[in-house]
Amino acid sequence: MGKDQKKLADKPPKLSNKEYEAEITKLHAELVKLQYWVQAKGLKVIVVFEGRDAAGKGGVIKRITERVSPRVFRVVALPTPSEREKTQMYLQRYVQHFPAAGEVVIFDRSWYNRAGVERVMGFCTRKEYVRFLQYTPVFERGIIDSDIILIKYWLDTSMEEQERRFKDRIKDPRKIWKLSPMDVESYRRWYDYSQARDDMLLATDTDYAPWYIVPADDKKRARLNCISHFLSMIPYEDLPREEVKLGDRDMENKYDDVLSSEGKHFIPQKY
Repeated sequence: MGKDQKKLADKPPKLSNKEYEAEITKLHAELVKLQYWVQAKGLKVIVVFEGRDAAGKGGVIKRITERVSPRVFRVVALPTPSEREKTQMYLQRYVQHFPAAGEVVIFDRSWYNRAGVERVMGFCTRKEYVRFLQYTPVFERGIIDSDIILIKYWLDTSMEEQERRFKDRIKDPRKIWKLSPMDVESYRRWYDYSQARDDMLLATDTDYAPWYIVPADDKKRARLNCISHFLSMIPYEDLPREEVKLGDRDMENKYDDVLSSEGKHFIPQKY
């Protein structure tokens, strides 16, 4: 068997929608259990999501958070720094979003912008970049020493799959907003970003804060594998909860409460 044939043979078959929905439902139930555990034990968790443009970071984050409380699972996706923030210590704008007890903070892009887009696009100086790589392991050691659980994911996709997803965004009016000028530039500078990734992983993959690589050409498998791994990183138990009972309605003040259209602004019923 040739090398290319073996590569195709090793590739797992695509999951059907039925299989995917069955597995994601199980994982969502486990995430709810984890939510109760994080609250009960006062855990502080940071999850960093980095990766190729169009690798599916947003999709994984959406599936993690769609069935849990946004007051516990908080997503941080910072915009371009303001003029004031540009004068601050680089990590300052990120630290202010760190979790308190009972919170999971998910960074959709993080301080690692400096090691990726800022390096490749020249948004920081060489000195700033080198200093970042030198001090980030120390910074992350401090995070962990502050009793914060830190988990870092890098979503990786192939050149061919990234191109397919970019073209899909161009064609789909629902997705065109996802294709920014920076995405187009990342497509052109594939190898520059590859080198930046390799240097970043070499400098910041430590025993206490390792990077976990998520192969993301298959979005469904990437989501399931990443969520399953995330759950495995935090030992938790299914805490006992009181059974919820609705009880009886109080009918003492019963009246005809059908809402009439008179004087009200109902939306048009088009469907």
